[in-house]
Amino acid sequence: MTLLEVENLTVSFPTADGVVRAVRGVSFTVDSGQTLGIVGESGGGKTVLTQTLLGLTPGADVTGRAIFDGTDLLQLSEEQLRQVRGSRISVIFQDPLTSLHPVYRVGWQISEMIRAHDKTVTKKQAAERSVELLRRVGIPHPAQRVHDYPHQFSGGMRQRAMIAMALALSPKLIIADEPTTALDATVQAQILDLLLHLRRESGTALIMITHDLGVVADIADNVMVMYAGRAAETGTKHDIFYQPHHPYTKGLLESIPNSSAAADRLRPIPGQPPSGINLPAGCKFHPRCSYVLDRCLTTEPEPRQIRGFAHTSACWLPATAAGVGGDAEHVREQAVHQGRIGAAVEVAEAIAASPEVQAWPTSPPPRP
Repeated sequence: MTLLEVENLTVSFPTADGVVRAVRGVSFTVDSGQTLGIVGESGGGKTVLTQTLLGLTPGADVTGRAIFDGTDLLQLSEEQLRQVRGSRISVIFQDPLTSLHPVYRVGWQISEMIRAHDKTVTKKQAAERSVELLRRVGIPHPAQRVHDYPHQFSGGMRQRAMIAMALALSPKLIIADEPTTALDATVQAQILDLLLHLRRESGTALIMITHDLGVVADIADNVMVMYAGRAAETGTKHDIFYQPHHPYTKGLLESIPNSSAAADRLRPIPGQPPSGINLPAGCKFHPRCSYVLDRCLTTEPEPRQIRGFAHTSACWLPATAAGVGGDAEHVREQAVHQGRIGAAVEVAEAIAASPEVQAWPTSPPPRP
């Protein structure tokens, strides 16, 4: 059952330097009990996209629809959104130290959030609920630690406290905005295991925002790859990892150690993401794309089905170019041979001369 359906969402910010087009016509769905992973580089619009759903982008020009449980979130007043935040949709932010108030005890902050949404709960009941929530997310000695301040918690414990707060009112959807970025690998794995366990236990839907496709592989059911404020590719986890079509998705996969697309050496994506104020013409990824075609320079492709209804890609390469093996690469090379005869030749030469591409291995080293 579809819990959240976003249709053609656009978000822009007028500034003194020009209009920042942060999100450009993004559409996606999230089903109850499922996890959507949103991945991409910084500045791709991932956080703006989800914060707009909750009215957390003041000053932005927003169009589109976001139907959550039968209600269009973009049409709600501020007071109505306050009733949604925390109780029906919760957010876990990237840095729990700045999300938690430094001069209030952790337990008090959880209790206050509970009582803000449910006036029938007494202080004692809220305090007891806070202890139970800390116990549920694995905080040791919760009856004692509930009286600690945020600075007395480790980074992993603070993030667990934020997860406890997000779960306090049994929301239908949790938005986790890079919740493991600031944590070491061991604690990151523990937090991901916790989120996966809690999702299965409570049936809560989850949107996981991350730079790390490895995180997506652990927890997501479906994946949306974002670039320059737009969905470059969407599909199931299997589609994205084993049948990637968009060159940007392929580039992200080749940056993961031991992934299916990165055979031996990692290959960084050349160049930098574009500014939201001065986006290039045509496909926004073409200045960094090794498979750039002439039409990429002038016309931006619309998302189209690749393999199955759920797998879409906004790229001019043929649908048969999806995959990580030699056959898919042969299709890409044929498409380049036929579609790169004009201005794209100079773009491809500039990409090939970039330091990142120069560092690519010319041939894979022998396997041990």
